[in-house]
Amino acid sequence: MDTTQGTPGPEESGAVDYGQAGPTVVRMLLGARLRRLRQAAGITRDNAGQAIRSSGSKISRLELGRTGFKQRDVSDLLTLYGVSDDDAERAILLGLARQANDAGWWHDYSDVLPAWFEPYLGLEQAASIIRSYEVAFIPGLLQTPEYARAVIRLMDGVSEAEADQRVALRTQRQQLLHRANPPRLWVVIDETALRRPIGGRAAMLEQVDHLVQMSRLPTVTVQVMPFSAGGHAAAGGQVTMLRFPEELLPDVVYQEQMDSAVYLNKPADTVHYWNVLNRVATEALPPDASVAKLRRLADLI
Repeated sequence: MDTTQGTPGPEESGAVDYGQAGPTVVRMLLGARLRRLRQAAGITRDNAGQAIRSSGSKISRLELGRTGFKQRDVSDLLTLYGVSDDDAERAILLGLARQANDAGWWHDYSDVLPAWFEPYLGLEQAASIIRSYEVAFIPGLLQTPEYARAVIRLMDGVSEAEADQRVALRTQRQQLLHRANPPRLWVVIDETALRRPIGGRAAMLEQVDHLVQMSRLPTVTVQVMPFSAGGHAAAGGQVTMLRFPEELLPDVVYQEQMDSAVYLNKPADTVHYWNVLNRVATEALPPDASVAKLRRLADLI
């Protein structure tokens, strides 16, 4: 299989909706632009920090999108970097500074939302390509409500009210696949996840049928990694990779653990994982054969 199959060109990439993406992505975008402006002006972080009555380390945190933005600070930095009041970019960047402090739609679920997962939600909403390999569970964006509820109940101490909220959050996340300009979702699911009857036979049959239905969307590719493939490039575990339109942000690799997550965006890491996901797509069943495999597995549930 050609590992570039299904990779969208620029005309197919989803556009960033900053209102949906939330503060995480907006801060990263604004910080990256401020860094480029500072470097173009030949100004050090320490000097920029002095201009906003702070330090070089504060500028570093701002440029990495790791802290909120004050309108006054952004205005002072833009003046320092030579972006004047009559420059159209100034109004755009000041507008982003206001959005950078707004809560994302998922704030309504803050009672059940782990702090380490919140940045991922903003990144997911802004991505143009989402690629993943899943070994234990169906990917969250493709889970049915009943399957999702069964997965959530595996956690200790989750009440029915909390489970309801978590299912609602997962369902709302999935709306991005049905928006006017959706991201390209490309997932490889290990046969292990498909053979484990989480939630019982009826829930699993519904889940497998949902995967078949979703795979018919032009922006969704579902592949199955069969047991017959033996060892493969991503045998170590789950990995998700996010790519953004027009290279506004660097690629991000997300690896979820039991009660935390790792985010990687250094080129050495992201190139490595992109290649791993390409190899996994090559080693898995092609999309048409994967649908046939899903139907056979449904008969065995």
